Amino acid sequence: MKFTAAQIAGILNGTVDGDEDAAVSTLSKIEEGSKGSLTFLANPKYTHYIYTTQASITIVNNDFEATDDLSTTLIRVENAYKAFSQLLEYYNQVKMNKTGVEEPVFISKSAKYGDNVYLGAFSYIGENVKIGDDVKIYPNVYIGDNVTIDDKTIIFTGAKIYSETVIGKACVINSGVVLGADGFGFTPNENGEYIKVPQTGNVILEDFVDIGPGTTIDRATLGSTLIKRGVKLDNQIQIAHNVTIGENTVIAAQSGVAGSSKIGKNCIIGGQVGIAGHIIIGDNVKIQAQTGIGRNVKDNETLQGSPALNYGDFNKSYVYFKNLPKIMERFNIVEKKLDNE
Repeated sequence: MKFTAAQIAGILNGTVDGDEDAAVSTLSKIEEGSKGSLTFLANPKYTHYIYTTQASITIVNNDFEATDDLSTTLIRVENAYKAFSQLLEYYNQVKMNKTGVEEPVFISKSAKYGDNVYLGAFSYIGENVKIGDDVKIYPNVYIGDNVTIDDKTIIFTGAKIYSETVIGKACVINSGVVLGADGFGFTPNENGEYIKVPQTGNVILEDFVDIGPGTTIDRATLGSTLIKRGVKLDNQIQIAHNVTIGENTVIAAQSGVAGSSKIGKNCIIGGQVGIAGHIIIGDNVKIQAQTGIGRNVKDNETLQGSPALNYGDFNKSYVYFKNLPKIMERFNIVEKKLDNE
């Protein structure tokens, strides 16, 4: 699809400096701009590229002043970076504005769905499923029995939503996500064989939760595994049964949270972090990548290492650790001198 400079300026509440009829159909970096593409200039380090870019339209700040000739049409806005992000969001909405029910789709007779929904081909909608308005379910998605999906949620190709799961408003569930599979619950019998403990709970996602591709969130043994409002989970994360993650917490890829741990709100957790079971992590906690958490964590702590240390203590300790061979060499010399005295 094509947009003119005038149309884009209207979306962004900007003004056109150049050809209002200049049209674009793709996006580009400013240094790689070509005819028919749209780019932006926000970082002053890239200013020199605006004089050589072949992009048809460039979004700039209102205070930008050209010092040489330009071949690109400018759209002037208050904040070029925010405006470009706004435009990307608008573009995604237009691109993904699919509606209707494709064939073949299996929809249980007891399932209900709202207005302006999209149900992609080869999807399965189970018994007593409730789907709100403006929900987009892409092809090859499995929706189990008694699932509830609130308005404006998007579920991408190949996601699996097990029975009893509850998904809030405006959530994004990416490809390969599994919500509500059995938690890892086993108990040994008298012969040392592991017997499965039934997992009878569910998974609840509150509003505005984003789940990255390949992430799995297990149903609770009893009660709910709870992902609260605004949580953002990256790719390939494992969230075990009965975990709670607080509002607006973000977790990077390949992290794992063991059963019944509770994570507070506004936490930032790096990639490949491991959190042991039955741990309580406070609010506003920052955990560096590859950290192992085996104890409760108070509000506002910053941690690194495995097992985790206070971030400042870890860095001080690491200075000694990396110099440990030299330190031991000096220690051995001193020890020998003392032995000879």
